[in-house]
Formats: sequence, C-alpha cells, structure tokens
Amino acid sequence: MRILHLAPHPFYIDRGTPIDVLLVLRVLSERENSSVDILVYNEGKDVDLKNVKIHRIPNLRILKKLRPGFSAKKILCDFFLFFKAWKLIRKNKYDFIHAGEEAVFMAMLFKFFYKVPYVYDLDSSIAQQLVEKKSLLKIFLPIFNWLEAKAIKGSIVNLPVCNALAELCEKRGSKKTITLHDISQLKNPGAESKGILKEKVGADKLILLYIGNLEPYQGIDLLLESFQIVCTKTDKIDLIIIGGNSEDINFYQEKANRLNINAQVHFLGPKPFDDLDKYLSEADIIACPRIQGINTPMKLFPYLHSGKAVIATDLYTHNQIITKNEAYLVQPTPEGFAAGILELAENETLRKEFGERGMAFIEENHTYKAHRKRLHGVYDWIKKELVKLKISFIILDSLSDGFLIKIIQNSEIF
Repeated sequence: MRILHLAPHPFYIDRGTPIDVLLVLRVLSERENSSVDILVYNEGKDVDLKNVKIHRIPNLRILKKLRPGFSAKKILCDFFLFFKAWKLIRKNKYDFIHAGEEAVFMAMLFKFFYKVPYVYDLDSSIAQQLVEKKSLLKIFLPIFNWLEAKAIKGSIVNLPVCNALAELCEKRGSKKTITLHDISQLKNPGAESKGILKEKVGADKLILLYIGNLEPYQGIDLLLESFQIVCTKTDKIDLIIIGGNSEDINFYQEKANRLNINAQVHFLGPKPFDDLDKYLSEADIIACPRIQGINTPMKLFPYLHSGKAVIATDLYTHNQIITKNEAYLVQPTPEGFAAGILELAENETLRKEFGERGMAFIEENHTYKAHRKRLHGVYDWIKKELVKLKISFIILDSLSDGFLIKIIQNSEIF
C-alpha cells in the first residue's frame, strides 16, 4: 500500500499529536509492501523510519514558533500544506490518505477529484476546539458541526483517540469506528527517584509535579489557585512545573507572584521527552488539572504508568477512561483540587495504593505492544476494504461504458 499521511502540525516535536503520529509511522514502517509519504509543517526534526519519507511546507520565517490550537498562523500553514498535498496527489498514485485534524477536509476534496479514499484520525473535535479557542466563533458552530459530520461520513474508517470521540463519530454517521487510545511510552515505569528535582529546587519537601504545555485548557490556572490554598494549610509541598514556552512561563510566573506562592512554585521549562520517566519518578503526586476538551490527554497514560499517585479533574476528559480506582478524581475547582492534594500529601499509604493501581491499569491496556497490535489490525482491515473499493470502481466504470450490459446481452445464459 502507498499512503499519503497528512499531519498539519510541526513534526517531530515532543507534543501530544506529533507523538501519536510517530507511533502510527513506527507501525506502518514495519509493514511489508507499504510506503508512506508524510506531509507536515516546516518546524520539527526529521525521524529515520524505513519506507517513510517526510515532506514539509516552505520554511518561512512567518511560519515559525507555531503554538498548539487554532490561529491565523496555522491557517497560513494549512494553505501551504494543501497545495503541497495537491502536488503530491497529482504526481503519485496513493491507495489512500491518512488525514489528521483539519487535513481531513483536504482529503475530502482529493477524494472527490481523484477518487482517493481517506482515513480520518481524530485527536479532537475540530468544531469544539474552534469554539473553545475562539468564543466569537460560536455562531458558526452549526456549520462546523455539519462539516465535521461530512468528514466523518466520508471516511472509510474513523480512528478516534478516546471514547468521547468514538461516540461523536457514531452520532455523526461513521461507517466504521475503531478507537485507538493513547499509550504510555515510559522506558522505565516505576523507576526509583534519584532526588534530581529536589536538588534543582533546593528543598526537601513533597513534590507535586505537572509536565506538559501551559495552554489555558490544561488547567494551569486551576493548579496555581488550588496550590495557593494548599500553601495556607502546609509548607511541606513544592509545586514543580515542567514544560511550556518562555511566554507562557513568564505569564504563569507572574501569576504565582501575585498569589504569593512563588517561593513554592518552580518553573523548569521544557525537557526532552526521553527524560519523562526520570522526572516522573521524582514526584510524590502528579497533577492532571485539565479543564476543557473531550479527548483524554496523552500525558495521563505515562503519569499513571509511573507508579505515582495521580490527581485529576473529575471531568469526562479523564473519567471516560479511568475511574476513582486508578486516580484521585476531584471536582475542577480550586477548593476541590486543593483538598485532594492535601489528602494525598498527608497519606503515604493512599499515594502508594493509587500508584500501584494506576500502573497495573496501563500495563494491561495501554503499552506500545497493545497499540501495535491494534494498529496492525486496523491496517489489515483497511487493506481488505481497499480491494472491495477498487472492485466497486471497476464495476462502476464498466457500467458507465456499457461493457457489462453488452456481456449480459450476448450471454447464452439469457
């Protein structure tokens, strides 16, 4: 199979969706008689995978430092992505297009003009994401929902990343839906702490850790506001935040100053994804304060796999996949989140129990071995479906030429 993979984001960088894409490419590179052309944005580092060729949009200065989510700069990137994809489609004969995020609308056009079927890889609901990012766009929500439904109906198979998105696909007329949950990629789950973070911050306290980007939907405001309440009850906890760009770090550092908790909050900036297990091992409690979105955050899986207690907001973004058995789920309010942090901080046995149950849950369902098996099953099904589609096209073409009608007329059977 020859595949065109449209991935409208920087690649490769250590961020949720690019990590998901890399997992897909790793599996595809293992398949015999398969080759992939992947088209991505200009930023990111190349990866060396068998039978995978990376294509990029022009590396213009105006297209650099792209943030997650909807923006004018992302629209401009997609403009270049579309015309580059069109050029590749005209030049090469692809069996199907694997389209992520808004690139699915490009795939719809290519299907119409060139009869190339597509697979829709859903990391989020585009309609919901647009409205959450830009509230002024709410008046266009019916149009966004209609377009998203058309994209889902037109796909030969939809690959949502969580149960909520699978439900959305079924509601909007998906022909076939296969959920591909995120996984943990920790190299050393349950690794022993070496005291690196305590040495960095110069304190020997319990560590409340957050690792990820600092976009508002992640609930960083909630985390800081709840930690202010915690600091009025105890001085035995430090909050360490890893990730974010300089602009976001400065913004939240100023907020920590205003809340008068700056002495207990430490922003360490972005760290290599390969060091994730090393930093998670240093935590006593790991915070997952996300407040928006219906998709399950990828970070939740390595968080749980670390063997450390995880505290998360009791919202569908989390509780569609985990229960109060695997993580400490609390109300998404400063008071609720603070109460959960304090209870975990005061009870070492409770932290240990949550850590053990969370790790067991991931080991059973959300490792690369399980993900690889699911993806191979998906592509085996797609391969069979493509054969059916090709037969259908041949029959339709034959009918349009009158070929089958002539055979029937001349047949001795009739």
